Amino acid sequence: MKRRSLTLLASAVAGSSLLLAGCGTSGASSASAIKSPVGNVALVALPAQVSPNWFFPVESSTAFSVYNSQMNSLMYVPLLHISKTDGIDYARSLASNVSWNSNGTVYTITLNKKWHWSNGTPVTSQDVVWTAQLLLATSSNSSSLPWGYGGAGIGGLPTRWQSVTADGPYKVIVTLNKPSNPQWFLHNGLGQIVPAPKAVWDIHKNMDNELKFIQSVANDPGSKYFDVVDGAFKFDAAASKTNNQYWTFVPNPNYDGHKASIQKLVYVYESSNSAEFGALKQNKINVGYLPFSLYDSRNQLVDDRFSTAYPFGFNYLVLNFSDKAPGNFGQIIRHRYVRQALEMGINQQGMINSFYHGHGVTEFSPIPAKPVTQFYDSNLTNPAPYNPAAGKKLLEDHGWKLVNGVMTKGNLKLAFTLDYVSGVSAVENQVQLMKQDWAQEGIQVNLESQPFNTLIADTNQANANKWQVVWWGGGWTYEPDYYPTGGGLFATGSSANYGAYQSTTMNNLIQATYEPGTSSQIRTRMDAYLAYAAKQLPVLWMPWTATFNETANYIHGVNSTYNPITNTQYPNYWTINH
Repeated sequence: MKRRSLTLLASAVAGSSLLLAGCGTSGASSASAIKSPVGNVALVALPAQVSPNWFFPVESSTAFSVYNSQMNSLMYVPLLHISKTDGIDYARSLASNVSWNSNGTVYTITLNKKWHWSNGTPVTSQDVVWTAQLLLATSSNSSSLPWGYGGAGIGGLPTRWQSVTADGPYKVIVTLNKPSNPQWFLHNGLGQIVPAPKAVWDIHKNMDNELKFIQSVANDPGSKYFDVVDGAFKFDAAASKTNNQYWTFVPNPNYDGHKASIQKLVYVYESSNSAEFGALKQNKINVGYLPFSLYDSRNQLVDDRFSTAYPFGFNYLVLNFSDKAPGNFGQIIRHRYVRQALEMGINQQGMINSFYHGHGVTEFSPIPAKPVTQFYDSNLTNPAPYNPAAGKKLLEDHGWKLVNGVMTKGNLKLAFTLDYVSGVSAVENQVQLMKQDWAQEGIQVNLESQPFNTLIADTNQANANKWQVVWWGGGWTYEPDYYPTGGGLFATGSSANYGAYQSTTMNNLIQATYEPGTSSQIRTRMDAYLAYAAKQLPVLWMPWTATFNETANYIHGVNSTYNPITNTQYPNYWTINH
């Protein structure tokens, strides 16, 4: 989870990719700074205490979130558009076609000549090649680079990529150094490429300097470098002067796809769930979410429609396996039985019933039961179902004993800090429940809340000495790893493997999903990976819950055009009819 990717909060989106710094203001909803929506304007609530902070289409791994991805998806067209059924929709892609050789090592991408940048120049193979070079550079694990991207997993970046070259203005050739599963590579390799205009951004001869420059302006969508886009919307800097309160977009008049009918699209910072609910009630936002804790108050939103949706992802707690983790936590958590005991103290069904009003599914693998996809394995059984008594016995069977109420073994104690996202009451309720249930097993937990952006920025191995267990309130949605093999999550050294989990068996199972083969072989490999992930517990599984959405009665298309695979909204298909 992005990456992207990584993912996100239980306040609005139950899962997602990750995000970084740049908090908004505190206090009331920033919608209070905007007049109630009139005319053809969509006001969209962001989750509590979340603000977009990276607008360039090649996202830093420390800024990878569904919300940043949503922002740049407004402004830039992907090379391959992933459909709501996890296929490829060439009608909405820069590419009109992709073909490949028999062993999946050479991919020929033909660009659709209809696409242009907003300044009238065509989108060409040079833009694609240059953006791919950025991806490769940010994935090289070089310490001199300002951020990492693909790591060892997602899309084979950079280890499988041999070359990316232009063959004329509308054809790109990508060559890999080993045979590959074409569907995996289309989804997770080529599917990551969201081209930026080379003529605008390529201003340094040195790649390190170029990346540092991009990083310096990535959170400044009002910069002149973001004036040239090929997406459905452009950022309106003049209408977004109140820093970190709202972000305004207007239709790109030169967009070559389905043009937006709404006049303005505004994303609004929310300080809390209650502030967002108040803004909904007062009609100061017209596309938002119903906080889980206010489910019973939904009848107060008389001008809105309530709906639910399940993004394609899963929810989890991140465990720090590093030797640098405080309290020898990495040494303790490397034992699978310890992870099993912890999982047995998570009352997933109780959380779904109490905090999500029955709108959720229990999880014990990286593929959710909802939304239904071809990848879900209904034959899997939960290897660590909720049972604190059994979890306690499992620890005792491995030599742990209660000392002053805490499981102890030698100089090791099963005591840790769980850092979790602030501002979301459903998350607060769940961590309190876990603390109580883990206490039944003799596991002592200290709870500390932090703003989402701060939490995401710190959850990595560069800060391994600062954290033990982290929950940003949601989890992971599968972008850009739309073919959900787990390489971006659990492979050694992968960019989204924040806890530094390592397993040779896991690496081999993931690698097998990249290989070409028959449909039966490919499915068998995926099932083997899922079964091992369920058994291994590289993370602690949490319930996967629906998002609770509220949309003004006069706005149409918000739910019907939502893509659960990419976890993306497409406001250029929305209509407003007061």
